[in-house]
Amino acid sequence: MSQSTDLIRGELSSEALAELREAKRDLEHHGIADRLTELIGAPIRGALKLLPDAAESVLHAAIEKSLKLALDAALKTLGDAPSKSTRPKLLTHKLLAGLSGAAGGALGGAMVAIELPVSTLLILRSVADIARSEGEDLNDVSARLACLEVLALDPGKQAAEPAADVEIGYFAVRAALANQIREASHYVLKNGIADTAAPPLVRLIAQISQRFGLVVSEKLAAQAIPVIGALGGALINSYFIDHYQDLARAHFTVRRLERKYGTAIVRAEYNRLKAE
Repeated sequence: MSQSTDLIRGELSSEALAELREAKRDLEHHGIADRLTELIGAPIRGALKLLPDAAESVLHAAIEKSLKLALDAALKTLGDAPSKSTRPKLLTHKLLAGLSGAAGGALGGAMVAIELPVSTLLILRSVADIARSEGEDLNDVSARLACLEVLALDPGKQAAEPAADVEIGYFAVRAALANQIREASHYVLKNGIADTAAPPLVRLIAQISQRFGLVVSEKLAAQAIPVIGALGGALINSYFIDHYQDLARAHFTVRRLERKYGTAIVRAEYNRLKAE
């Protein structure tokens, strides 16, 4: 009786509210730097100073390459898998990411140009798997781009913002990306997917890169700690993909609830939960 009344009033059911509360915890609680600090036992942001100056240009090039490959995969292959909802294969992707991280940890920061694109594509595949399990139709371009959007959802601080000590909330990030995703979707629907260097797609990647680049810098700083090695590199990469799997599960839970109850209602309830 109470659940049907909730639906008539446009309010979330108690089950949906519990799902939203759990999603909010994943989306706005700990960024990757906090998780890696717990793993390593040393502040990761301080470890950024350990990176040599030459690593910056290598890192930026690796991030750009990784996101271009991710965009290409999102547009051209994510819709190829069966569309029915299945349990996502989280462990398989995590093990593969661990193997990739082990190679990076054993061979040092020079491997970032090779290891990061592999890790990023593994993350994207796992995100797509989660999206499908939450009812997303990956034949829809906007749903595929929502998978790419997950790479920008780390709840850490956005250094590119004028007020670097202000954290950007989940819906604020989605709002910042909404225009680029809309323009990219319209472009692909009108012109196809042959040219992933088209301006609307480049602008989307640039926007995502601002936030994803911060996370990758923190990951690389952790791997640069001398005692890390291959085992540490594997653990860090496993944390890396696990972090984005959590964000993806939360993100696509929110999107599923939005499809059922409406965006305005879900967002209002989400904001109320933030104040609790």
